[in-house]
Amino acid sequence: MAKPVDEGHAGRNTGRMTLVLVHSPSVGPGTWQPVARCLRGRGVESVIPDLRSIGSGAPPYWPRVAQTVADGIGTLDAGVSLFLVVHSNAGLFVPAIQQAAPQPIDGAIFVDAGLPAPDGETPVAPAAFLARLRELADADGILPPWTNWWTPEDVAELLPDPAVRAAVVAEQPRLPLAYYQQALPASPAWTSIPAAYLQFSAGYAAEAGRARQAGWPVAYLPGEHLHQVVDPVSVTDRILGLVDQLSEPAS
Repeated sequence: MAKPVDEGHAGRNTGRMTLVLVHSPSVGPGTWQPVARCLRGRGVESVIPDLRSIGSGAPPYWPRVAQTVADGIGTLDAGVSLFLVVHSNAGLFVPAIQQAAPQPIDGAIFVDAGLPAPDGETPVAPAAFLARLRELADADGILPPWTNWWTPEDVAELLPDPAVRAAVVAEQPRLPLAYYQQALPASPAWTSIPAAYLQFSAGYAAEAGRARQAGWPVAYLPGEHLHQVVDPVSVTDRILGLVDQLSEPAS
């Protein structure tokens, strides 16, 4: 049974550890900046690879995601403990990132994130949702920014602070429909990475349940899907608690 998350970190020994904060390609790296600032204040290093350009050109797109994150990892000192922290759609790319990374991944924290298939291909979007995306795409097959998929009221609920909302909206890319039509190749080796799950929203309850069934540490912090922007202090607490659990020696 997974142990409860320890939320107190004032005296934690961070050692040589770096968190690789991976944002969904649907939004921008600013969605992780508040957490990066909190981590810095606690003496924990982090890097945020910028995935906003991965939708340029023809498919496949998943190798660009993996290589961009790998390039970010390549800027880090060798020998650090390396933890992926992946949000939303970025969770699907963990197998590809593991294969491309220039050094071993010590653990992965899925934050309100999709989970790769344990074996076989992983579709980026389910068929039912693809039907809606086809309606949103323009004549060139380009989708509007992610926040334009929803009503202004929905976006305001997701991001209550107007300044924060404006910043998130301003940095979004416009992805091609083909990005969501791709399937990621099978890579069962990713299941060897110690993993944990942090759930915010009800929409990711099934993924959190799957993580529990796999025996992963799971934490729940009630909020909307971009809660790391709304309450970065609490989100940082939960992430560090899960990292602590993954770092404990096996009994």
